[in-house]
Amino acid sequence: MSQDTQIRPPAEVEAPPSPSFLTNVWRSSGKTTGVLAGLIILVVYLSITQPIFMTWGNITNIVASNSVVLVLAVGATFVIISGGLDLSTASAAAVTGMSYGMLLQHGMSAWVAVAGALAVGLLLGIVNGVLISYVKISFLVVTLGTLSVFESAALVMSQGKTINVFSIEGFQPIYNLVNGKVAGIPYLLIFDVVLVVVAALVLRYTTFGRGVYALGSNREAARLNGINVARTTLSVFLIAGLAAAVASLIQVGRLTGASPGIDSTLLLTVVAAVLIGGTAYTGGDGGVGGTVLGVLFLGVIQNGLTLSDVSTFWRGTVNGVVLIVAVALGVARDRGWLRFNRGKTPASS
Repeated sequence: MSQDTQIRPPAEVEAPPSPSFLTNVWRSSGKTTGVLAGLIILVVYLSITQPIFMTWGNITNIVASNSVVLVLAVGATFVIISGGLDLSTASAAAVTGMSYGMLLQHGMSAWVAVAGALAVGLLLGIVNGVLISYVKISFLVVTLGTLSVFESAALVMSQGKTINVFSIEGFQPIYNLVNGKVAGIPYLLIFDVVLVVVAALVLRYTTFGRGVYALGSNREAARLNGINVARTTLSVFLIAGLAAAVASLIQVGRLTGASPGIDSTLLLTVVAAVLIGGTAYTGGDGGVGGTVLGVLFLGVIQNGLTLSDVSTFWRGTVNGVVLIVAVALGVARDRGWLRFNRGKTPASS
């Protein structure tokens, strides 16, 4: 190379345009943006059209009406993030509720009856978890089968009759928890907040929680990284069983009776709340915060329908349509079909 040859500095490459503000908001808020925006719009609309909507009495009614769904949805969040699905959760709640009612009916103390119901919930979770994680049967097959078994068991336990527990002394602690208040704030609201915070911390900041996300993202990669896949799978179904037991106690506390019947829309509402809240149906992504938004979104819709004198028969239709739309939007977003600003790619030299 001659000394006269000059070395030219590299040509400057134009930097790609920075993302717009809306794009940054979309990325930072993740999959909860849509449901949060929808919830805000609903609240504003109902506040204008239904003066009673924003009253404290109606707000506490929304909390009480959706606490069962919230507890079941928190348990379902763990299962779905891990890449599974529990179709038997509503039936398990019926069995644990009947167990609680029967224990009270046979003279057991309040705490023995509660402990018994929780133990039954854990047992039902173990049944699902063992069959799925160790026997290696598909979670759809197992939970579809146990849905039918648990539903039948709840009916057999009392010959299809509801157990009235209102006059039983041991029922009072649960009744007071579900219906009582402190300084005007329902105990149930405080319980829901504590439950959500604990579940969120477990998912985000514990080794177990990280294992649940890893399991849903890639089971084989999780196994190669030292995660006990079978034990983690069993654990999430144990959590779902425990959630079913807690939900059943709340349900009995609200109705003052243990019923073997199952709300036909309960399972759909629980799954819809989790998926609407941004948890990926394929697993590996989501969180309890989004699930809370999903429960509130569906709960506000149902409350709005009631205040507007719309027949409750439309509840299943609304939940189903919202679920399909939410999952469709999630798929569109994941595939890059929903973008506020695509930007321009720099020209190649």
